[in-house]
Amino acid sequence: MRQTQSKEHIVDEDEEVDQKEQPLLEHLTELRSRILRSLGVTFLIFIPLYYFSNEVYVWLSAPLVAVLPTGSSMIATQVASPFLTPFKLSIYSAIFIGIPYLLHQVWMFVSPGLYRHEKRFAIPLLVSSTALFYGGMLFAYYLVFPLVFGFFTQVAPDGVAIMTDINQYLDFVLKMFLAFGIAFEIPIATMLLAWSGISSVESMKQKRPYVVIGCFVAGMLLTPPDVISQIMLAAPAWLLFEVGLIMSSFVTKRDEVKD
Repeated sequence: MRQTQSKEHIVDEDEEVDQKEQPLLEHLTELRSRILRSLGVTFLIFIPLYYFSNEVYVWLSAPLVAVLPTGSSMIATQVASPFLTPFKLSIYSAIFIGIPYLLHQVWMFVSPGLYRHEKRFAIPLLVSSTALFYGGMLFAYYLVFPLVFGFFTQVAPDGVAIMTDINQYLDFVLKMFLAFGIAFEIPIATMLLAWSGISSVESMKQKRPYVVIGCFVAGMLLTPPDVISQIMLAAPAWLLFEVGLIMSSFVTKRDEVKD
């Protein structure tokens, strides 16, 4: 009896979603409100980060500074770099830290138009995708950077002083963070393909060789031209794809049981 009432309640909620259609102006007003809130929170995070921007940059540059030869240091080759680089770092750091809130605002904007089973799937998806993105950044900072920077400093020709520009280093690090953060989203992408019906688990297993090649091509394009960073991006991406296949099999089997 309770299961019948629950199913009827779900059907009523889904029908309400189908029937409830807001005018375009209300959608734009809601979107404007979410964007302003996101910008406001990002600005509030930016203020203390900019105050401690020098400390944040010291932490960010630690993997490179630790392997620099004695007497070498980082330099600023442009007049405004000592000001603009910490400013840019604070902006990007505020965005990275505010990702959970930004995704929450996106969720609050799109959730009224989702069915009940889609909402149930979306919340764990948002949480796991955020955790995986942060995990990719931490993997790059604590494992990839020490190896890559150590390799670069060791292969420098004799007589060449290694003095990296602070702005170019920041751009390099942000690119690596973004590359590894996106690569760690592969299990989520795999689950979405299986859950939406775009591709089946068996079909993705058959395409595994192409996926492996794609991982190494992405590693070649998104990382510096060295074998170490390419492998350290491609190998985890491949493993995460396999994890995504296992999770997709579990999700699809559970949906089949429910049906």
